[in-house]
Amino acid sequence: MIRWYTICICILELLLTTYAFCHHFQLDDPLIQLEQDYKWINLFDFHWRLGIDGISIGPILLVGFITTLATLAARPVTRDSRLFYFLMLAMYSGQIGSFSCRDLLLFFLMWELELIPVYLLLSMWGGKKRLYSATKFILYTAGGSIFLLMGVLGMGLYGSNEPTLNFERLANQSYPLGLEILFYFGFLIAYAVKSPIIPLHTWLPDTHGEAHYSTCMLLAGILLKMGAYGLVRINMELLPRAHSIFSPWLMIIGTLQIIYAASTSLGQHNLKKKIAYSSVSHMGFTIIAIGSITDTGLNGAILQIISHGFIGAALFFLAGTSYDRIRLVYLEEMGGIAIPMPKIFTMFSSFSIASLALPGMSGFVAEFIVFFGIITSPKYLLIPKILITFVMAIAMILTPMYSLSMLRQMFYGYKKFQAPNFSFFDFGPRELFVSISIFLPVIGIGIYPDFVLSLSVDKVEAILSNYFSR
Repeated sequence: MIRWYTICICILELLLTTYAFCHHFQLDDPLIQLEQDYKWINLFDFHWRLGIDGISIGPILLVGFITTLATLAARPVTRDSRLFYFLMLAMYSGQIGSFSCRDLLLFFLMWELELIPVYLLLSMWGGKKRLYSATKFILYTAGGSIFLLMGVLGMGLYGSNEPTLNFERLANQSYPLGLEILFYFGFLIAYAVKSPIIPLHTWLPDTHGEAHYSTCMLLAGILLKMGAYGLVRINMELLPRAHSIFSPWLMIIGTLQIIYAASTSLGQHNLKKKIAYSSVSHMGFTIIAIGSITDTGLNGAILQIISHGFIGAALFFLAGTSYDRIRLVYLEEMGGIAIPMPKIFTMFSSFSIASLALPGMSGFVAEFIVFFGIITSPKYLLIPKILITFVMAIAMILTPMYSLSMLRQMFYGYKKFQAPNFSFFDFGPRELFVSISIFLPVIGIGIYPDFVLSLSVDKVEAILSNYFSR
């Protein structure tokens, strides 16, 4: 009963979000829409202030879609199911709040609201090393949140008698360059933990390796995207001069991240950790696109956020459902699963190929637009652009290497198929429904990416026009 109640709530939320998007959201309006503003704490001008624009509507629809499917995927959870589903809905609230708030302190509160459900979901329903992973997760993310809070308070209290936490007012606020760089760096550390950006990424493989796969879907599909969203929403919009200084470093770090994480993924034996490092590698494309400071690059970053949200969530779902059946997590112990479980093999192959950016799927379009954004960037000279593009191209060769080697070790050969006393169960209707539901948007965006790009294009132009005018 609790499970069906939660699923109904998620479906209702998704339908409401979709209805509001279809009937009340104007695509060609770069301003904030569907605003809600209530005074909360009179003492320091703290408002419950929400609103959406072209950058936030895509991630909000993604949150609704992935959370609904993750709740459906969590059906095998029976121990303390009431608390489990409560925490899933609490995560839903925090994620929607983070993507829609228009008040800096409210953004921080929603950012923190995310941490406690993830910690409890990991420490209570994780694997053998769940307490170690949960502690590592909370230490990293809470440590990053200290810098976020310092940046929020610094920006809110600077230069006026009354504290200002409203995004619209802060967008017109100017700071001394040194102070702006300090604020930018504080926010960047918080986002570097969440995205994650190397070298603050080490919590992610451990967390993904131990978490239940429905939690992994939310982590890979949504949580990692909050860091990139914050980088655009706060650092680019509110701190443009500092972003101009830091953007070459973002390009370098993003390039190194793609190569490092793809190489590390190649050497992983644990299936979920291999997929986790691939997520870190793909987030490098988003970091580079944000550093390019072009409308093409920024649109590519938002498309990559949406695209990898689908693909990452699907891969972790498939890894989890495979583990439920064969109880193996190390790739060298697997082999020959394709013959008894053809549906899992088909879906796993499809999403692995989507991950390596096959033309016709969303990953290819997103990465191609990111490449185009770098090449057309007026900020950088030709030689650095060629170097970065060349290194990214090497990374795109590494991606098929770890994706296809993972498929080979899991599904080909005859090792498990010949093992005695093994009974296999292929996908049931529930797993097939979840997989196909995620696969359809991946194909849809790959064939017609303008559906996602049309959401953000006007807002991106507004950000960059404000950016260059300042």
